[in-house]
Amino acid sequence: MKSVCVLLEELVEDVEFIYPYLRFKEGGFEVISAAPEKKDYRGKKGMTFTPDATLSEVSGRLFDCLFIPGGYAPDRLRRYPQVLSMVKKHLEEDRLVAAVCHGPWVLISAKVVKDRKVTGFYAIKDDLENAGAIYTGKPVEEDGNLITATDPSSMLQMIKLILEKFAQTGSKPAH
Repeated sequence: MKSVCVLLEELVEDVEFIYPYLRFKEGGFEVISAAPEKKDYRGKKGMTFTPDATLSEVSGRLFDCLFIPGGYAPDRLRRYPQVLSMVKKHLEEDRLVAAVCHGPWVLISAKVVKDRKVTGFYAIKDDLENAGAIYTGKPVEEDGNLITATDPSSMLQMIKLILEKFAQTGSKPAH
């Protein structure tokens, strides 16, 4: 079974968390949301989310896709060495890493954007370029196993691309 881990922290952009979480579940994936603690997290728009697992519980596991939603959550997520390690490990193991909106902030802190084509919310363009990324500004950008998107309006295209990549390549077993 294909697996996806959707990261969670306080003030996540509600739709950027809940849409991939539910869409991948609907697609038959094993979907796990992971956060620093097992508690309720409040989204920017007021929804409340409880993670399935803590970062500690999933940090040693490889997923077919590691999904980083936006909002203010990425600014918090990038402070956790476990998250940065997960991002690096997934990219090194040729697993998909997807980040939307402000999610690429986590990629910057993991030091994985240098010389890679990425997109993200326009407000972090300078951050991405200063980290050595090639900012394209496209709604969705793909650079190997790294997929980035600008905002909620680009998520349908982003999720479709992720599903197409899985259909083309199959998936490696999660462990």
